[in-house]
Amino acid sequence: MRALTAQPLAADFIFLEAPRWHEGALWVPDVFDSILYRVDARGYKQVVVDQLPPRPNSLGFLPDGTPLLVSSVERQLLKLVGGRLEVYADLSHWATGDLNDFVIDDDGRVYVGNFGYDLFAGEAPKETDIHIVQADGTLQVGGSGVEFPNGAVIINEGRTLVVAETWRGRLTAFDRSPDGSLSNKRVFAELPGRQPDGMCADAQGAIWVCSFNTGEVLRLTEGAQITHRLEFPGSAVACTLGGEDGRTLYITTYDGSIPDQQARKRLGVLHTVRVAVPAP
Repeated sequence: MRALTAQPLAADFIFLEAPRWHEGALWVPDVFDSILYRVDARGYKQVVVDQLPPRPNSLGFLPDGTPLLVSSVERQLLKLVGGRLEVYADLSHWATGDLNDFVIDDDGRVYVGNFGYDLFAGEAPKETDIHIVQADGTLQVGGSGVEFPNGAVIINEGRTLVVAETWRGRLTAFDRSPDGSLSNKRVFAELPGRQPDGMCADAQGAIWVCSFNTGEVLRLTEGAQITHRLEFPGSAVACTLGGEDGRTLYITTYDGSIPDQQARKRLGVLHTVRVAVPAP
């Protein structure tokens, strides 16, 4: 296992989730500040849109480049068109908890998880579903029996979906059929003692995953063989590969405690590190 060291790129955020490289820059929402930022390679921050709905904790881009954001509390996916947010899909009658992270395939299907229970009211964790939003807006259940599905990636040339089950300390895989349906649920990697959160995949099908509770970012292959590791103070939240050559790993962290997060202290940081294997 190789240890890597990242460098800070930008700071003075509250809590950054779901960074995504798009059109020459990094796009990333601040979940507790309700702002979508665009950050260039020098760390210059530009506000794309502010006053987002509460906890916009995931971001993605449709095949035509249209940004999608989660309205977690309202359990909706929103699209950003001409600087305005419009409802793209309403999962309020489907999801049993606030919406969480999502991933979009090349055909525009969205795979989205949800908490499954009321985390903030102190309810006990419950299993939930991964939902599929088809390109025509149709909703369906994709996979069941997952606990707090969080970060998600598609690997193996589209044949496999991998999702982080945060409280179980596990990455779980599903086979994907050509029509986007999911089957053959199985363990991709066990990560005991860690809470996997946001993640991304590289061109070799390995996964970079953030461990929220340990402040680690790990590159691993199926079966949990860890090839690279970074460590940060506080919490490691989410990551993505980008840059002009796809070999810059962008990592969001919170360099404080859980009480600091609850107090909305501005301790969110965006880091970068150069890696050998690029984005797919």
